[in-house]
Amino acid sequence: MDYLFPPPPVVTVPVLGRPERFPVHRIYCVGRNYEEHAKEMGFTGREPPFFFLKPADTVVVCEAGQTATIPYPSLTSNLHHEIELVIAIGKGGSNIAAAQAHEHIFGYAVGLDMTRRDLQSDMKKQGRPWCIGKAYDHSAPIGPITPAADVGAINQASIALTVNGANRQSSTIDKLIWNVAETIEHLSKAWELQPGDLIYTGTPEGVAAVVRGDTLHGMIDGLTPIAARVD
Repeated sequence: MDYLFPPPPVVTVPVLGRPERFPVHRIYCVGRNYEEHAKEMGFTGREPPFFFLKPADTVVVCEAGQTATIPYPSLTSNLHHEIELVIAIGKGGSNIAAAQAHEHIFGYAVGLDMTRRDLQSDMKKQGRPWCIGKAYDHSAPIGPITPAADVGAINQASIALTVNGANRQSSTIDKLIWNVAETIEHLSKAWELQPGDLIYTGTPEGVAAVVRGDTLHGMIDGLTPIAARVD
């Protein structure tokens, strides 16, 4: 097949212990999925889940044992970190019941939903889409994917983020308002999930600004931790 110009390369994420890499299809993100984070953003309660998307090429791969670079984005003076559990989908489907959700999960990874908070806030006030605050270049750092069979009790795992060695975010996955299985159930009613989809499941409280030169370390029990420097 001939193209007018070279097509973009496939975005991929390394898989722990495997030579094959995970090709990314879409990135779905769950908004306000920890109660304490919802409160710090001005909301309360178990509201129905809602989702936004990032392009696949916003991925920044954080290789194991290395410090990735996150370029400080344009147009913002208030760049925020959000540490998240990421679900990697290996089997597609629509209207997936929560009880069958595990059949569709290939694995899990540690991710960051980087956010131009000032731009997001401006869009909220105007009732406009958040894309400029959430779906910009380099906004989806992610570490290696651990196959689900090699992960322990992920729903009880600790999740944490430090910036320059200081604690910023600390919680447990069981504090998700909508857990992993429920998230897949709700999401698959709105979109047909495909192999290669990544689901960023939401962030706990403690989101805050970072500046150039800051180094972020993110961890979730049982998964490969990530490190990234804001440049």
